[in-house]
Amino acid sequence: MKFTQPHLDKLQQILSESEYSIRYERGTFQSGWCLLEQKRIVVLNKFLDTEGKINTLLDLIPQVQIDFDKLTLESQKLYTEITSKERQTTMQF
Repeated sequence: MKFTQPHLDKLQQILSESEYSIRYERGTFQSGWCLLEQKRIVVLNKFLDTEGKINTLLDLIPQVQIDFDKLTLESQKLYTEITSKERQTTMQF
């Protein structure tokens, strides 16, 4: 997987299509996601580089509730790729 801005945009699109908002905040915290007042908000550390943001989203996306039917075909393919890799990693342990 390439660590480029266009790839980051595709990962963010998966979350956007599933009605998550993405916010970049500064601070010394672990990147992650939260539900804030019943809103779907993903909070990322704005000081992460592109690779860090991509890795965080790759870890995060399989953990959140994604409505597969709302995704575009391109996003569905990427989501399937991400979740299948997650399952393979989990099965190795």
